[in-house]
Amino acid sequence: MLTNPEGSVYQVNFIEKILATVLAKISNYIPEGGIWMNTQRPEWNDANNALVGNGVSMVTLYYLRRFLAFFKELISQSAVSEVQISVELKKCFDQIHKTLEDSAHLLKDSINDQQRMQVLSGLGEAASIYRQTIYDQDFSGKKTTFKTSEFLTFIEVALKHLEYSIESNQREDQLYHAYNLMTVTEDKGVAISYLPEMLEGQVAVLSSGYLDTQASLAVLDALKASKLFREDQYSYVLYPNKTLPRFLEKNNISPIEVSESELLSKLVLESNRDIILKDCEGGYHFNGNFKNIRFLRDALNNLPNHYQDLVEKEQPKIEAIYEQIFNHKAFTGRSGTFFGYEGLGSIYWHMVSKLRLAAYEVTKKAIDQSASEVIIGQLFDHYFEINAGIGVHKSPELYGAFPTDPYSHTPGGKGAQQPGMTGQVKEDILCRFGELGVRVSKGILSFDPTIIPDSEYLNNDQVFEYYDLNQSLQKVELSKGSLAYTVCQVPIIYTKNGDAKITIVLNDFSTEIIEGNSLNKKYSDAIFNRSGEIKQLIINI
Repeated sequence: MLTNPEGSVYQVNFIEKILATVLAKISNYIPEGGIWMNTQRPEWNDANNALVGNGVSMVTLYYLRRFLAFFKELISQSAVSEVQISVELKKCFDQIHKTLEDSAHLLKDSINDQQRMQVLSGLGEAASIYRQTIYDQDFSGKKTTFKTSEFLTFIEVALKHLEYSIESNQREDQLYHAYNLMTVTEDKGVAISYLPEMLEGQVAVLSSGYLDTQASLAVLDALKASKLFREDQYSYVLYPNKTLPRFLEKNNISPIEVSESELLSKLVLESNRDIILKDCEGGYHFNGNFKNIRFLRDALNNLPNHYQDLVEKEQPKIEAIYEQIFNHKAFTGRSGTFFGYEGLGSIYWHMVSKLRLAAYEVTKKAIDQSASEVIIGQLFDHYFEINAGIGVHKSPELYGAFPTDPYSHTPGGKGAQQPGMTGQVKEDILCRFGELGVRVSKGILSFDPTIIPDSEYLNNDQVFEYYDLNQSLQKVELSKGSLAYTVCQVPIIYTKNGDAKITIVLNDFSTEIIEGNSLNKKYSDAIFNRSGEIKQLIINI
């Protein structure tokens, strides 16, 4: 816990906590790259933990865009015009804000490596000064006024940067990059390179809220047509499957590169095997004991003196050959080399559930914006196809386990493995609320079952059983063509009879009718507070 000079726990308000969280991410922003993962903490996907250091996360950037758009609306609607925040954080905020503003003009064109470094340096130095101040001196305890209008201006310019980077990360196949790589260049720049497509990048960009309906549909179409779709499980893998090189295909130096290097040629000729060796078939290989480029550098520096002039002349060239062969920078971790769990060909069910939730959100957005029926229909198709690929809809033979049990992964060539709820169940419950059309806005309960398919309505009369607020088993007779569930232990019954209206059946069996699909505040409160006043709701769709 952070303390003040007197040693007491230092307390701040909600805005400062949110601001500190936002600035921690923005301070690691690399234009066109994402959020730099420069600490020893990977993101949720620890299968990519080797990216830490060189990795730049577009996944975090997509969610940061969503968060800032949400917070912009929240602050805009607030009656609070100013709050008190720590002087140390205000100084950090001002410097980061200035860097974003000063570099906003770069967003009109492609950003070069040096400009990218300038932005990163301006942001990173501000956060570094803030952190070092707190580490060395604690918080001073002094507060200063922070106007919410300042926060809104900051969010506006931050969104411009993030949205520019989102557009810069669309691939030619209409998918979006998930994680990129950053390289500090010799001319004091930051270069960005790309990794193969990943499922979480598509989920995150759909969740960002930035794409319009047509663009969201294009991502879902491209995803279904991509190498991420796994036909046998009718679902999606985290990363494209690939054939790993066999042992004899690794660590092979081109004979041309050897002949063009005076140092390598001389080492081979003189049978010095410290750096390079020639095998019995004439192939060339780097010393097999090198674990990374630092081992190569040490070996070059420790060569006998008569090689050192050539080392000085050719070291960058030899290092480039080494990195071209091994490409350690692009090593993600077990996601690119293992075969089980989160490895090659593996479905990660939590991410599929997150994809389902993202598909639901873009479908609902299309409906709310009155998009064309054709586009809405295509989004429906994607949503229910993703839903069908999730285990609960499969046979035990196909799923490889009890379909009602949540599992973490399905590796290639196996059934579901590693039981555990992980995050899958949470996303599935959110989607189910969405399908059933349960909506709460400003304390008002409403019902919008646009997404639920006709197949869920009963084909014949049935009895619906539930436990009421007194924990007594109750039964309701349902007719063909209806559907029922409970909200706060109050039965909600959908029927398709006539105009949209809600029939409120009270505990004394009297009724009240409300036109449309929204309750009023009084009856919403009665349900949420579990007052027992309402016996059931009959919703005409």
